[in-house]
Amino acid sequence: MTGEPNTESRAATKAAVLKLGGSVITDKSNPETLDTETLDRAADAVAAFEGELVVVHGGGSFGHHHASEHGITTTAGSHDATGARAVHDAMRRLNDAVLDALRECGVPALPLHPLSAATRDDSGELSLATDVVARMLGEGFVPVVQADVVTHVGRGVTILSGDELVVVLARALDADRVGVCSGVPGVFDTDGAVIDRIDSFEDVRAALGGSDATDVTGGMSAKVEALLGLDAPAWVFGLDDLPRFLDGESAGTRIG
Repeated sequence: MTGEPNTESRAATKAAVLKLGGSVITDKSNPETLDTETLDRAADAVAAFEGELVVVHGGGSFGHHHASEHGITTTAGSHDATGARAVHDAMRRLNDAVLDALRECGVPALPLHPLSAATRDDSGELSLATDVVARMLGEGFVPVVQADVVTHVGRGVTILSGDELVVVLARALDADRVGVCSGVPGVFDTDGAVIDRIDSFEDVRAALGGSDATDVTGGMSAKVEALLGLDAPAWVFGLDDLPRFLDGESAGTRIG
């Protein structure tokens, strides 16, 4: 992936949106612990991608640990600045690690921190500076957006999850495909087999559960529900299938 501006072809080219799950790039069982091997593998795959790409990453053992400690979720807010900063600072450190891994592979990555670029109104509706992301893409950069705390009218701050970011960015950028790289090879059915395709949440409700590790954003159930609302095709897959997704192939479980 090069850093050459792509402004002339911007209108004709749609970006792909990729989420690197916290379970992929961190050890979720140990607070603030990177999985450097898998992060480097993900960075290598991204570096080989040709086209416009937005990278979103989850909180893993960085954000979720602090959010749980301070009682901050996607709906339960806090006016405690110390707690809000603890979550944000942890996510900034993780974002820096992702950026460093991508840059070492030659990816022209730049950060976007939602605490400074997003808010929620009193009904919970999100406002995100997606024009900034579009302009980064137009100049040949790869935006790297983290899950974060955001100011929420009447609630102080709440969590903005990577899953919600993926949906908002995919819609705003009219993405042509969306990928969620998870710690598992896809969405499992009740027998533990990877489901090939999901078109309705009701079809898989019984099979979906939360994360085994600390997760304040809903686990796999939240991912599937969020992705089903997109017009663009989406996939949930493991790290082994990340190159397949970036090559335009089907990977893991197709959503929608």
